[in-house]
Amino acid sequence: MRNILVPVGSSENSTSNLQYAIDLAQQTDANVYVVSVFQELSKVGGLAKVNTLLKEESEKNLNQVLSKVDMKDVTVVAHPIKGGGIVEGIMRFHKHVPIDLMVLAPRSNSIREEVYLGNTSGKLLKGTNIPILVVPEGAVFKQPATMLMAFKNGNFDKKTLEPVKQFVKHFGTEINLLHVETPETTAEMQEVSPRLSKLQNHYTKAENATTFQAVLEHFQSNNPDILCVVRRKRGFFKKLWEKNVILKKEFHTSKPLLVLQVQE
Repeated sequence: MRNILVPVGSSENSTSNLQYAIDLAQQTDANVYVVSVFQELSKVGGLAKVNTLLKEESEKNLNQVLSKVDMKDVTVVAHPIKGGGIVEGIMRFHKHVPIDLMVLAPRSNSIREEVYLGNTSGKLLKGTNIPILVVPEGAVFKQPATMLMAFKNGNFDKKTLEPVKQFVKHFGTEINLLHVETPETTAEMQEVSPRLSKLQNHYTKAENATTFQAVLEHFQSNNPDILCVVRRKRGFFKKLWEKNVILKKEFHTSKPLLVLQVQE
């Protein structure tokens, strides 16, 4: 894990989220990039000065957040990004600086208590294919002893599993697999890739209507430090991802949520 990206919004949780990422980076020898995306207006009509002000405001926001964290011995680079939107800006940055993990607060801008995943964080989960760690508000980093990894399709490539391998490598995290068989499961999906089997400490097979239901059923008994799911078109957030905002009554977790990228 070389590069960790932390988008900063207007939420008060930006500071604790960045500190969590820095503490994680210190343990994994990674660099941290802190970005704030602003939308540049058309330069037609004398709006150049307005764009300058928008950039300055973005820089000011970044500096305020940076002033409140302990950078320790981690390389932390702050950078305002102009773009037509948060997803476009992040993906353009990703092309220049390959990101291994993006650390998000569940609500980067929203203050509604009933919301688990706000509009901005939801857009990044749906619109990017970068591994994402959603960190609970105000959480303090601690080395994760256990991870519950829930999936329906047991076929994984090396790239998709890289974040899980990094947790095992740096923290000795125990990987508990929850392989969910649903009415949609095929014989091929029931197989488990050898590269994943090598990482596992425990393996559980479950029969449920969805992976989501299996997690709800097994989460409490496992009590993991991290919940890990896979970002697939017909995966964990199949119905929830029809919209960006996810309410707590629909889904929430008090533990960090690692969302792996879609396999190509």
